[in-house]
Amino acid sequence: MVSKSVLKFMRVSPKKVSIVLELIRGKNVEEAFSVLTNSRKKASPVLAKLLKSAVANASEKGHSDTDSLYIKSAIASKGPVLKRFKSRAMGRATPRLKRMSHVTIVLEERGL
Repeated sequence: MVSKSVLKFMRVSPKKVSIVLELIRGKNVEEAFSVLTNSRKKASPVLAKLLKSAVANASEKGHSDTDSLYIKSAIASKGPVLKRFKSRAMGRATPRLKRMSHVTIVLEERGL
């Protein structure tokens, strides 16, 4: 593990974040940035910022060659759920579950 970056309490459900993470898992850092910038998902700009933070953490640890970094693992786990209610017909209410996710990105140096 070269560097790791964690984002907690992201206001997107883990299911939706996992779809975007599957696109970048195992890819080179430059490829992952291009995929995230061209994706139209809500989580993409936030994940691009998180990936940029992971690259900055790697360079801070002394790994100046960021070209050889790839995404070893990218995980979205469940966070807390905000429980809200929406009023419906005849005095009823239905629950709205606003899910959050915790995202972890781990970068590794590709062995030659």
